[in-house]
Amino acid sequence: MEFDPQMVQNQSNASLMEEHAHLKRCSRKRASSSPSSSSCSPINNLDDGCLMHIFSFLPPIPDRFNTALVCHRWNYLACHPRLWLRVDRSVKDLSEPGVFPSIETAVSASRPGDTILIAAGGVHRVSNIQIKKPICLVGAGELPDDTTLICSRGADSALEFLSTCKLANLTVKAELGCCLLHRKGRLTIDGCILQCETNPLDYLSCPIVSTANSSEVIPLQAKSNGDGVFVSQTRIEGGAKAVLTSGDLSLQRVRVIYARTSLLFWFDVEQM
Repeated sequence: MEFDPQMVQNQSNASLMEEHAHLKRCSRKRASSSPSSSSCSPINNLDDGCLMHIFSFLPPIPDRFNTALVCHRWNYLACHPRLWLRVDRSVKDLSEPGVFPSIETAVSASRPGDTILIAAGGVHRVSNIQIKKPICLVGAGELPDDTTLICSRGADSALEFLSTCKLANLTVKAELGCCLLHRKGRLTIDGCILQCETNPLDYLSCPIVSTANSSEVIPLQAKSNGDGVFVSQTRIEGGAKAVLTSGDLSLQRVRVIYARTSLLFWFDVEQM
């Protein structure tokens, strides 16, 4: 038999094309049966009410915030007014449920346990807003600088806390007085920036003031429920000192980390 190189080449090409087609079929089959595919994921077989209930157990930042980026359906459920209220001055139609033009109106309408998401961009003016129920205030920006609360001169504080609350991913500025006034409850400040304006009277200002005063000695096992201020990964600038206490709470467990252009603080203020 005569050896034909062209015939061998054609047979080889045909085999390669058949193998390539086989690999593509296998790849499509694996992709369609992959559990990571959003369309085939078992969690998407749940109804909206059940899925929203699951989202309600996630920490607002970053977990619940990140779920809103998965798909349109998850965005609608993760941002539903049942899970958190929103402060957004750019929204024209204030009849939209769960949306408020100011932090004060959102706090007034909130229920214990609610989370208020404050829109990034622009400046939110706040003065002596009393918070008497356990809620969480969260900045909607990627960084604390993206969401700024400013307390005007003449006010005692931007926010006054009389219940257990949490602040996260926010910048709070005060010209005089203090940024945050803690009177009662457990106040958690996580990943924020607290700034007192530098001026000749900056010795009169203080980023955090706590006047909480316990009339009785708290047992060691009950301290986790006592009054206190708990600061983590927060930048503090200006003022006479980072925190001023006039009750019986004291500064404890201080840790400071230098991060390029700023200092990040971790500390607790609670009863000894």
